[in-house]
Amino acid sequence: MERDFTEEHKYLLAKKRVEKIKGFYIHLAVYILVNIFISGVIIFGLTQENELNFKEAATHFGTYSTWLFWGIGVFFHWLGVFGSNLFFGKKWEKKQVEKYMDDNKF
Repeated sequence: MERDFTEEHKYLLAKKRVEKIKGFYIHLAVYILVNIFISGVIIFGLTQENELNFKEAATHFGTYSTWLFWGIGVFFHWLGVFGSNLFFGKKWEKKQVEKYMDDNKF
């Protein structure tokens, strides 16, 4: 009976993890598609209204500002999904435990 509970618990944790990963990839896809559209509109508008050439319009801060600021949000979303144990993960913990077990200086 307890085994069934742990298997179901593992399944629910795995399902939740997959949903988080799926959510991140959807966020990333929306980020890319929307920012391409926004950048295109801004470049088109700058080349028409201000008579800027394409290079000047593409390097204008307004063109890449949404990429930058929304990108910070995407980075933190990635960190929340994939990078929770970025520095002190399971491998690091295992290595430290083995190191202190081998060292008899307690």
